[in-house]
Amino acid sequence: MTSPALSIHQAVKTYSNGFTALKGVSFSVQSGEFFGLLGPNGAGKTTLISAMAGLSRLTSGHISICGHDVQREPNITRKLLGVVPQELVFDPFFSVREALLFQSGYFGLHKNDEWIDEIITNLGLADKANTNTRNLSGGMKRRVMVALALVHRPPVIVLDEPTAGVDVELRQNLWQFITRLNKAGHTIILTTHYLEEAQSLCNRIAMLKHGEIVALDSTENLLHAETDKQLALTLDQKLPENLRQQIIKEDGYNYLLKLADYSQLATMLQSLQNQNINVRNLQILENDLENVFLRLTSDHMKDEK
Repeated sequence: MTSPALSIHQAVKTYSNGFTALKGVSFSVQSGEFFGLLGPNGAGKTTLISAMAGLSRLTSGHISICGHDVQREPNITRKLLGVVPQELVFDPFFSVREALLFQSGYFGLHKNDEWIDEIITNLGLADKANTNTRNLSGGMKRRVMVALALVHRPPVIVLDEPTAGVDVELRQNLWQFITRLNKAGHTIILTTHYLEEAQSLCNRIAMLKHGEIVALDSTENLLHAETDKQLALTLDQKLPENLRQQIIKEDGYNYLLKLADYSQLATMLQSLQNQNINVRNLQILENDLENVFLRLTSDHMKDEK
């Protein structure tokens, strides 16, 4: 039987200050999947990715890439994994092409020019190939980070917020290229705050909250499991106490509320009218991954306020 592309078993990470960032996380990603790893800031995603890449050591538990343990076989797993980090980390003394050739050397790759040309072209870097990386815009530097992660053709690719702060054109180019790699057999693991991207691209999704898995299912099942209606509401004053138990998210006089059914909406509006609270804006939201995300991680988001 073929080993999973990624296997995480009871991953725990506790820092020296006593904070536990991962609390027994377990899941597997099969070869060829397009998998989403979602969660609010501070949920443990970056900690988990660092452990996957061998950049930090788990307190307990283990992680394997294509059947190889990250801690026991680091030289093998580094070749099997390509990580696009959130941070823009680059050598300011190289041109784009030189940086990719140098990165190829880390993996013992020679005569890698044809693949480098393909990466450069597909990521829209052709006219910047001989430009020093320090002279690139933030969006172009992000493209270089993606290219560096792909230079050794890893079977497992981790994209940590790859489209943060980049233009629409790059997003389109990147997803076309990554989707093609996925169809060719590469396993893609994506973290993103653009939930519409995760919904359209990912076959299966795990959601993290406070270092624990709160959802792990196919995207389709997660969407169909969401039966409550959601209501975006803007008032001219605070929501009264008798309705506050329905709050999912609150920002000033703007509210995201859950409704069991449409009849509850009529009751709510009547209650607001009876208390002389005016509704400035009202919108019933279509069910999507963002609604599921807010429902499952809402108390974490409130904690961050």
